[in-house]
Amino acid sequence: MRPSAALLAVLLLSACGATRRAVIVQPSGGDVEPRTSAPAPVHASGSYRVARGDTLYSIAFRHGVDFRDLAAWNRIAAPYTIWPGQTLRLSASGGRAAAASRPVATAGRHPAAPVFEQVPPQVHPRASVPLAEAAKSSSATPPATTAAAPVPPRSVSAAETSPKGATRNTGGVAWRWPADGPLIKRFQSGDAIPGIELGGKAGDPVRAAADGVVVYSGNGLVGYGELIIIKHNDSFLSAYGHNRKRLVKEGQRVTAGQLIAEMGATGASRDELQFQIRRDGNPVDPLEFLPAR
Repeated sequence: MRPSAALLAVLLLSACGATRRAVIVQPSGGDVEPRTSAPAPVHASGSYRVARGDTLYSIAFRHGVDFRDLAAWNRIAAPYTIWPGQTLRLSASGGRAAAASRPVATAGRHPAAPVFEQVPPQVHPRASVPLAEAAKSSSATPPATTAAAPVPPRSVSAAETSPKGATRNTGGVAWRWPADGPLIKRFQSGDAIPGIELGGKAGDPVRAAADGVVVYSGNGLVGYGELIIIKHNDSFLSAYGHNRKRLVKEGQRVTAGQLIAEMGATGASRDELQFQIRRDGNPVDPLEFLPAR
């Protein structure tokens, strides 16, 4: 018996949905899914092949460019839907990744971070499922990605969100310290992974440094372990690496001080938080933005 035209249409739409999806901006809380990425090399032509688990933000972060430039070079409109196997240009000319072309209003711009390789998958990925289209009213909608096998859920209680803490308004963002541990490494612009490191012990709380939307939650960047990236506005991202456990997922809205992860040693030799702030794709010294201790 031949399937009806309506059934064929449903099957075709389902196949398309498994290839790419948009991530809806979600409220705080909820389960977390791990994300891993298969190796996807940078080609000699300066292009990049999207791998399972990539987002536009994570690709821009890895190559030290502004996500808006990466989207513009590839004519990708918000909510920045990408899909595995897609080839992206890494510069306006198609050459190797360069610093973002958008001018920065402040002086002392740091050089772009080096390219990071991806780690191989640690779990067996499952086929992705379509989600609702991104919320139309949000300008901070994160990009599409593919899903991986779930981990045991952990809900964030109200008592764990937004504790009191000193803040500093810089660059249009109210910043606060993401962890209570001591500063064990200062920012150096020439470092392979530029940022600061905060000490502590496994399981210590890691909190959002400012209000924003989670645009990456995964372990696909070598040297960062379990990593979370939060978008605060069109200029600023913050990154939280080496976590033992991630407690938020992509598309989730978070508030300053909200618990987003547990400190750990993934990708590191000791328990610590590797913390970065990036302005227009470029790493900057977090101590110039965080409040005095």
